[in-house]
Amino acid sequence: MSRQNEAILENNLIKQLISLKYEKVDIKDDKDLETNLKSQLEKHNKTSISESEFKRILNHLNGGSVFEKAKKLRDKYVLTRDDGTVFYIEFLDSEHWCQNLFQVTNQISINGTYKNRYDVTLLINGFPLVQIELKRRGLELKEAFNQINRYQRHSYGSNSALFHYVQIFIISNGVNTKYYANNKKQSFKQTFFWASKENKNITNLEEFTSFFLERCHISKMICKYIVLAEVDKILMVLRPYQFYAVEAIIEQVNTSKRNGYIWHTTGSGKTLTSFKTAQILMKLPKVDKVVFVVDRKDLDFQTTKEFNSFSDGSVDGTDNTKALVKQFSDDTKLIVTTIQKLNTAINKKQYLEKMEKQKDKHIVFIFDECHRSQFGETHLNINKFFTNNQMIGFTGTPIFPENAMGNKLGKRTTADLFDDRLHRYVITDAINDDNVLKFSVEYIGRYKEKEGSATNIDIEVEDIDREELLQSEDRIEKIVDYIIANHGRKTHSKDFTAMMTVSSVEMLTKYYETFRSKEHNLKIATIFSYSANEDDKDANGLYESDGAHIDEEHINKHSREKLDEYIADYNKIFGTKYSTKDSKTFYNYYNELSKRVKKGEVDLLLVVNMFLTGFDSKRLNTLYVDKSLKYHGLIQAFSRTNRILDERKSQGNIVCFRNIKKATDDAIALFSKEEAKDIILMQPYEEYVIKFNEAFINLIKIAPSVSSVDRLISEDDKLEFIKAFRELMRLKNILEGFSDFKWSDLSMSEQMFEDYKSKYLDMYEKIKSERTQGSEKVSILEDVDFELELIHKDEINVAYILKLLAKYKDSTEDEKQRQRDNISNILTNNPQLRSKKELIEKFINENLYSINEDDIEDEFDKFWEEQKDQAYKELCNEENLDCKEVRKVVDKYIYEQRVPLKDEIVHTLKVKPKLLERQKIIPRVLNKIITFVEKFYDDMGTQSNISSNSEYNAIENELLVADVKPEYT
Repeated sequence: MSRQNEAILENNLIKQLISLKYEKVDIKDDKDLETNLKSQLEKHNKTSISESEFKRILNHLNGGSVFEKAKKLRDKYVLTRDDGTVFYIEFLDSEHWCQNLFQVTNQISINGTYKNRYDVTLLINGFPLVQIELKRRGLELKEAFNQINRYQRHSYGSNSALFHYVQIFIISNGVNTKYYANNKKQSFKQTFFWASKENKNITNLEEFTSFFLERCHISKMICKYIVLAEVDKILMVLRPYQFYAVEAIIEQVNTSKRNGYIWHTTGSGKTLTSFKTAQILMKLPKVDKVVFVVDRKDLDFQTTKEFNSFSDGSVDGTDNTKALVKQFSDDTKLIVTTIQKLNTAINKKQYLEKMEKQKDKHIVFIFDECHRSQFGETHLNINKFFTNNQMIGFTGTPIFPENAMGNKLGKRTTADLFDDRLHRYVITDAINDDNVLKFSVEYIGRYKEKEGSATNIDIEVEDIDREELLQSEDRIEKIVDYIIANHGRKTHSKDFTAMMTVSSVEMLTKYYETFRSKEHNLKIATIFSYSANEDDKDANGLYESDGAHIDEEHINKHSREKLDEYIADYNKIFGTKYSTKDSKTFYNYYNELSKRVKKGEVDLLLVVNMFLTGFDSKRLNTLYVDKSLKYHGLIQAFSRTNRILDERKSQGNIVCFRNIKKATDDAIALFSKEEAKDIILMQPYEEYVIKFNEAFINLIKIAPSVSSVDRLISEDDKLEFIKAFRELMRLKNILEGFSDFKWSDLSMSEQMFEDYKSKYLDMYEKIKSERTQGSEKVSILEDVDFELELIHKDEINVAYILKLLAKYKDSTEDEKQRQRDNISNILTNNPQLRSKKELIEKFINENLYSINEDDIEDEFDKFWEEQKDQAYKELCNEENLDCKEVRKVVDKYIYEQRVPLKDEIVHTLKVKPKLLERQKIIPRVLNKIITFVEKFYDDMGTQSNISSNSEYNAIENELLVADVKPEYT
């Protein structure tokens, strides 16, 4: 029945596409796909292609990654004809996107590691550039996403690998429809609905098809609005609000001389939008140059690389204005520069002669985060110097009359400087679209009057605004203790990172020194600006009259000296040699610190103002606040935490130690809608307790006891159990981020939760086993996302278990049983450790009691290597495999995190089986290799990689000598 419903959905879609003037073509397999490609390339290029010429084209198309193939698609191929002449083959007309050839087909079968059959494929000039996967109404949309991921692993790269040319994937269950670029690194959270210009989502498949899959539109999306990101070597596609913003800017530049600005909320990808804008504008005949302007302090390591991917060498992180002037003078169409260098170029005498020649050219200036760098004299200078300029601004938090800051030029708003607002996408839009996360804001701190005072009452943090109290060492120490105690809870055992922003450099040094005086395992770093000639606090007019010894350690230090001291701590942790001795060295420190925070190598970054704007890190989920924030500054700072990553990152955590509740409400009202607070802020802890208890009631309606899960027979009942328990996991994930969380508040005990979780994992293991054996899909559970990241949320790996073993060895008999049960539960309930359970328990039973506590880790490593060597030997012996080829497959699997392809498995076999035998042998060998890697390399708490050939040499030599016959049955 489910298959029939999906078939109806598919047939209706194809009929609609035909009505949109797609040509229906029947393609059964990859050979048909190649034949059709040849025919379409001949039509598109108005030429005939011989078989030998087409073979050369296929050879050219076959090599490289998805990213490299996307480049080939957009380039012309120099075809050497059979007669020796040269012909340029165009694969895609990117300039006249409507003039390409459009076809639709369905149910193409590709025989890769497993045989896969794809739903609906849109072909442009014969290339499968859009792949649509459908699920029957009522099923989760994520099933289709998971299915595409499996196709990417198992069959898209097979044979001629033409499905590596897919640019856009579309997933739909009829009711909900989303799209995303061919980028296997992204999660389901990075899939998008299409929307109207007013940000109203278009979810229904039929309506989506009318708008998004109209031939000219989908071709335009592929030709103009796919971004080839050079840094990460991935494809990215613009979201609807980004598309409308770029289109509006192009219209403004083409039809008027007015400026304009884009209001897209912080975290919605303004930099990507502005990059794509610059790329398109530079190709317009009427535009002489496009100048992308940023503030130097925002050029972190990643951004610098990203900018240079558009125009190599345009950003060098220095004050090299001479290079900028040269770019203005030569034929460079796209210039990326800093506001500082631009201002120098139009004001210093040595550059004016060359710059004068550019004054009357039509130059479009694009300002990233325009409200920060453009509310001063530089804006006037640019306007005065360039007589034919247009200015386009991007901002997540515009300046309105309510939040305008006055200077000698008066109070000026974003509209004063940039004229028309061309498109708007506010924070409520982004949260509704799951493009950014909500904020969970907690206000921490209760302070009592000292005994004997006139009053003796608790004062909430919202009511405190006294500098003496705020700067007291006792208060700072209590806050530091709170952070140390709760940081693991907030960051999922340091899987995520945090920032703390404070009111001044003086406060920052107090916090840093207090953290340094405490026992903790946090890697803390800091960065702040210092003045060259700041006040010397020891020059206070007081003299030591008694000639006493001066304590050099406690003399007030210049903030630059303090920063160098703190950078020295950083250098010790990471083996670096940074300092503030010159701007380049300090800038390099800034860049590397930015990179380490993004990678999660720094647990807590202390700042005053730096990194609160323009810094994007998906791994950052918590902001501790001990300063007054308001309006755009507050939203910008909060928004460091709300980038989408995965299921575990359910919200951005804001922990406030100041009275900024009213400021938060005011900022939300200004930058969204008056009534939008409930959309932007998470609900209180008590509300999630109620939701969890309600979800628990729903679970026990399906499975009243843990044992009753085994009695669920129908797939529909099992699916309901999976969904119900998954909802409990999601809510528990949110609850554990609150400081108040305790299991006694819930209707379900922690042990019961763990017992149900074990049953949940049993279902996952069974489905995974069936999947790796290559069976045809027969279960609706096969594509269900189990969201294992919500289970594996703590830093629990083999290294963690070893620490428990050290405690276990020296405990009393009563404690031993309890700890043994604890270790067994961890091994059972952690999906990554389940495969290791038998071996770890073997180590406990056979080795643990005979070794010293200090030797446990070394002895375990030795034991593990012996077991791994033995398992490797047994694997090669049992299946008669070529050990060198097996090692290549294992190495590649670990490095690329991609399940080995069928052809790679075939290469490991010493005796190549017949075609029919392969159907049994290949899945079996593949499953054994996957099991081997999961058991011996995943989640060891160390770098999972086979780094040296010597590791298996002895085993290989032994196996190569042995004459082992295959025993295929």
